[in-house]
Order: sequence, then structure tokens, then C-alpha cells
Amino acid sequence: MNANHSIEQLTQILAEKNPNLSVHKARTWIELLWSDFESTYAKAGYDYRGAEYTEKIIQQWITSYGDKIHEFAGRNPKYAHLLEENDDTLQ
Repeated sequence: MNANHSIEQLTQILAEKNPNLSVHKARTWIELLWSDFESTYAKAGYDYRGAEYTEKIIQQWITSYGDKIHEFAGRNPKYAHLLEENDDTLQ
């Protein structure tokens, strides 16, 4: 399974878990989480464990925080500007 397929699946799961997110915003969140996790993991000196591992971690985050993730953007300027656009028509 490749990263793009995993990102598509995770996007659908997040969009279903959180009705406050459009599919476009859910994808933005998944891409941000994916990128941040892999870069943080690498900076910490861990060996790359593959897309399946990253998918598993993000799946756990969606289960734990997916229904509230939109609240995080308002408190974190690092992400807020990436999620501001009105994209509800892109669903």
C-alpha cells in the first residue's frame, strides 16, 4: 500500500468522524499530520518504518481526536492559516 492510498483512506475516515470538516479540510489535516509525524520521527533519530506505520499512528489519532481536531486549528497558528479557506463546495 502506498502513502497516497493511505492518505485517501484516512481522509475518508476523518471526514466521517468529524462532520465539521469538509473532505478537502480533512485531507489537509491528514497531509499535515502525515508530514509532521514523519519529519518529527526522523528528527528524533528514529529509523523510517514505512507508510504502514505512519498510517497506523494517524489512524489512532483520528480515533482519539478526530471529532475535535477542527478545534485545534483555532488555537495553533501554525495550522490555522492552512485551514481557513471556505472550501465547503469541494466536498
